[in-house]
Amino acid sequence: MLFGELFEQFVDLSPVCVMHRALMENVFAPAELDALFRQTAVMQYQRELLFSTMVDVVSMVVCRVSKSVHAAYVRKRQEVGVSVRALYDKLDGVEVGTSRALVQYVAGRAGELIRHCRGCRAPLMKGYKVRILDGNHLRGTDHRLKVLRGTAAGALPGQALVLLDPQRMLIEDVIACEDGHTQERALLGQVLPSIGKRDLLIDDRNFCTLGFLFALKERKACFVTRQHGRMPWTPQGKERYVGRCSTGRVYEGTARTARSADRQNHACRRITG
Repeated sequence: MLFGELFEQFVDLSPVCVMHRALMENVFAPAELDALFRQTAVMQYQRELLFSTMVDVVSMVVCRVSKSVHAAYVRKRQEVGVSVRALYDKLDGVEVGTSRALVQYVAGRAGELIRHCRGCRAPLMKGYKVRILDGNHLRGTDHRLKVLRGTAAGALPGQALVLLDPQRMLIEDVIACEDGHTQERALLGQVLPSIGKRDLLIDDRNFCTLGFLFALKERKACFVTRQHGRMPWTPQGKERYVGRCSTGRVYEGTARTARSADRQNHACRRITG
């Protein structure tokens, strides 16, 4: 039973957890997870060890019920039904596409529950679907190749770009990369299919590139981004004073950017302080 041991800790003292348990068990129904695996996996297969069982084991580590995968395996040895080595090999072989599909599936199911329970926050901007894009290098651990343990510049395990819905405080999509030294910008092309008309994307200067901003415009989406120092632009008209904020005076102007490849140009509001 997925998350069974996690919720057992609270059921006696907090009956509301019984309801939460039922909801979560519905979202993480083993049959649904195994069906998702069969639809998305390309190379990997499941026989004795099911994908839903792997999710159950890893959930104990994510929710800090167990300190490690091995500790979770010891607690669920009978349910797992294979050796710990086989479990690690199976986890190591999970494809990034399967991981992404799992995040999207859970976000879709959980998002509906949040909406029905009226748990959404007030929208940051009415009329737009706001998402926050950020990147993160997965943290390295001490459990790595012996030859790399003496250097801080050891191999990173990977990185990810994440799309957060701030209204539901829900991660809707994740683009995972097994090469931790890849530039975040190299993954931006995989973000675009998740962006639609009247989406408002908030991100930092690492994603402020002409290619990405023009691609958002072509999808009829909007953006709020911190300008990168190397972003080519030309001022159009004069800046005007629009008020004050906690850090000082605020000005608004127009910046025009041009893409030399197809000679397209785009005018953007530029806020300075």
